[in-house]
Amino acid sequence: MFLSQEDFATVVRSTPLISIDLIVENERGENLLGRRTNRPAQGYWFVPGGRVLKDETLESAFERLTQAELGLRLPMAAGQFYGVWQHFYDDNFSGTDFTTHYVVLGFHLRVNQADLRLPDAQHDDYRWLTPDALLASDRVHDNSRAYFLADRQAGVPGL
Repeated sequence: MFLSQEDFATVVRSTPLISIDLIVENERGENLLGRRTNRPAQGYWFVPGGRVLKDETLESAFERLTQAELGLRLPMAAGQFYGVWQHFYDDNFSGTDFTTHYVVLGFHLRVNQADLRLPDAQHDDYRWLTPDALLASDRVHDNSRAYFLADRQAGVPGL
């Protein structure tokens, strides 16, 4: 179910949103990032993902989002649950007049890069970066970097 802009603004102003982030790794150990064209995090490199819709099961949301974000419809079982995260932004989808708060379910996926058909609806460019390269970049959003920092702090050699 999709809301009008006005109704959606009321929701974003009033409540956290639930989303799924896809931490996508290719066969070379690189991770997929797209440069966002919309708010929040506009202009930053970010992992693919999106909101869970009202009355949508997590399984259905996962399949819809992998299709929309990767061009490849995958079942939730294809991903490894990576934890619950919180993302806070000073702006929102329409401007800077209120903040955005997401409760994010992270999932790690290993894919064959050639199988993906990356869309341009929300990203104007894509990159495959090693964990070291994305951690070193100040253009990768902190909320995406956090997935890889957590591994480093835990002593895990990568996702």
